[in-house]
Parts: sequence; structure tokens; C-alpha cells
Amino acid sequence: MAEIIQRDGTWAFDGTTVRITPGLHRSVPLFRQTYGEIAVPLEAVAGVVYEPERKRGRLRLRLREGADPLLQATGGRLPDAADPYRLMVDIDRSGVAEYVAEEIRHGLLLDQIPKDPTKAYLLPGPPVPVSVRSSDGTVSFDGAQVRIDWADTSERVKRATGPRIIAVGDLVQVEWLPNSGYEDGFMRFVTHETVFSKLPPEKDPYALDLWGSTRRDLLTALVATAVTARLPHPSARGEEDGGFRDRPQRAASVPPPADHHDVLLRRLRELGELHREGVLTDEEFTMTKAAVLRGFR
Repeated sequence: MAEIIQRDGTWAFDGTTVRITPGLHRSVPLFRQTYGEIAVPLEAVAGVVYEPERKRGRLRLRLREGADPLLQATGGRLPDAADPYRLMVDIDRSGVAEYVAEEIRHGLLLDQIPKDPTKAYLLPGPPVPVSVRSSDGTVSFDGAQVRIDWADTSERVKRATGPRIIAVGDLVQVEWLPNSGYEDGFMRFVTHETVFSKLPPEKDPYALDLWGSTRRDLLTALVATAVTARLPHPSARGEEDGGFRDRPQRAASVPPPADHHDVLLRRLRELGELHREGVLTDEEFTMTKAAVLRGFR
């Protein structure tokens, strides 16, 4: 067992798995503490490096492309401090860090782990259900569908469309960009019907506009990762895209109750008023009206 324990967290390697546990110190970002322990199978690892610096060093674990839904969902855009595959190391523990890195490299060589992309996720992502309250609303995922409940501070057009519920089978991908504190971020759920939408996140009823607490909004990556883990792997996406037209139609569902229709009709009237007042452009009105009309199905 090769192990290093630091204020930033703990890495332990037993020959088959790199177990990464976040530290409990207040300096450890909320995202890493919430994401929790990560068990990385050796077959998911592409390499490891220890980078010594004057006062502190860094251990960095590099995963194979396509192995981790977290890296797939965030696209390398996680802030450095929130990256679970990075460990800050005190200078007096640099020898231990070098030893852990060497043991992992030895394991990769011994097991002849390839460095090419994987064809399936080798890590599971966060467990479901998962729910996060962001600056634009609360987003929840239960493994089968995404639900967005808008905040009072959300744009009127979003609140007029009501809660957004999206089945996993309707999704193509999740686009995620963190709120940097200087520029807004967003999390957009791209469906087969909205793949060409150009609405800005603040008006898109399929997107959360991340403009508030950077620390809190970063947790939306939990939902983005959990959803991504249940979508077709990127290596199979081309085949999936080619098969959309041949996919059988879903069985008819039980019609929604009459009062549900009344709510949708009221939302359509609200959208019409926003359009007449000039709050919504023609494109925005068409897009959001279509989102409401899908609720009649």
C-alpha cells in the first residue's frame, strides 16, 4: 500500500485502485467535499506526475480520455482547486509523493495499461438522486429524468414556462461552464429538439444561468456528471446519432389532467404577453412556446 495523507486529502494505492479522499479542512473546496471519495481503477489511469515547487508540490493523476464522466461533463473546466485528481503536497512530504507516483507508474507498466481512449466509462460518477440549488433554480436528477424548478430571481420567460422536466431518453448531452466570478456560467440540457437552439442561458428554459455564488453553483457539476454517466458514451455517440430516425416512438402515456392543461394555457398567455411587450424576441417566443406545448403530450 502506497499512501500519502495531506490537509488537502488522501491518496492510497493498493496495486489495483487509486483511492482519493478529500480533506476536511476548510480550505478544501465544497465541490470536492460533496463529491466525496473517488475510487479510480488502475485501468482508467493514463499517467501520474509529481510537480515540486518551492513551498509545496502537486500530485496530478491523468485519466484516459472517456474513462470518467466527471471529466467528460466538465471538459477540463473545473477550477484547479476543485479538481479531485490534484493533491497539494507539503514540501516535507515530497519524498512520499514521489513514492506514490512511482508505485502507480509501476502498476501501469506491470499491468500494461494502454493510454488510448476508453469505449466505456470506468468510473460511475456521483450516486442518484442528486439535487443542487443554484442561483437560477434547483436542478434535480433521479436517474431517469431531470427536473428544473426556477428561482424567484430567474428570468420571467423561464418562470412562465414552469418547471422543466426532461427524460434521459430525450437528452443528447449536457453542456457545462462554471461561474468564474467574473463571467456567468451555465448548464444546458441539450435535447434532440433543442440541439440547434441559440437562446442565451438566461432565457433558455433548458439551461441554468450560473451567476451567483461560485462556490455553490460549482455543485451543478454533480448533476451534469450524474446525467452524463447515463448517456451514451462519446465513443458510441456517432452510432447513436445515426440511429435517431430509426428509433421507435415511445408508447403513448396517460393524458395529463385537465387542471394541468389550464396551467399550460395560462403560461402560453403569459408568454404571449411577454412577446407583445418586447421582452421576448420572435425566436425566444417560438422556442419557449414549443417548450410549453410539449407539456400537452
